Amino acid sequence: METQQKKFLVNEKEVNRIITRMAHEIIEKNHGAKELCIIGIRTRGVYVGERLANIIKKIENVEVPVGILDITLYRDDVDSIDKQPIVKETDIPFDITNKKILLVDDVLFTGRSTRAALDAIMDFGRPKEIQLAVLIDRGHRELPIQADFVGKKVFTSLKEIVEVNLKEIDNIDQIKIVNIK
Repeated sequence: METQQKKFLVNEKEVNRIITRMAHEIIEKNHGAKELCIIGIRTRGVYVGERLANIIKKIENVEVPVGILDITLYRDDVDSIDKQPIVKETDIPFDITNKKILLVDDVLFTGRSTRAALDAIMDFGRPKEIQLAVLIDRGHRELPIQADFVGKKVFTSLKEIVEVNLKEIDNIDQIKIVNIK
């Protein structure tokens, strides 16, 4: 895939501001964080989830458990990705039964990754509730899935991708739209 022209949407300071606002909204909607557990969708959803947990801890003085979910084998397009997809570790070190789960991803697009994540979570137990938090909602849904918490809503064309960079993996916090040929 050849790319061209990048348009910066969000810089480092704005990424931090967005995640902090989301943490406040999560606390408000859930009347605190005592029953909350966070599960981040690999890869960047994990880092957004960890940041949310850290901010919530500072505000509420409550340790929110964070898990990591790899959805590779739950995707409906796993065969088209690769003949032998690379499956990374799922680590959910807490019981999700009857818990409020905050599922976290970096970008919500068609809804297919979220659907795969919901299927995967159900293999670990039956939560009381699942909420969805995304850093960016770019539209173009193919499934009836909507985020409960959205950092930023961005209108894109299908000829664009949203590129999220986070310090933990990319050494920089920024979000940009990239036109593809």
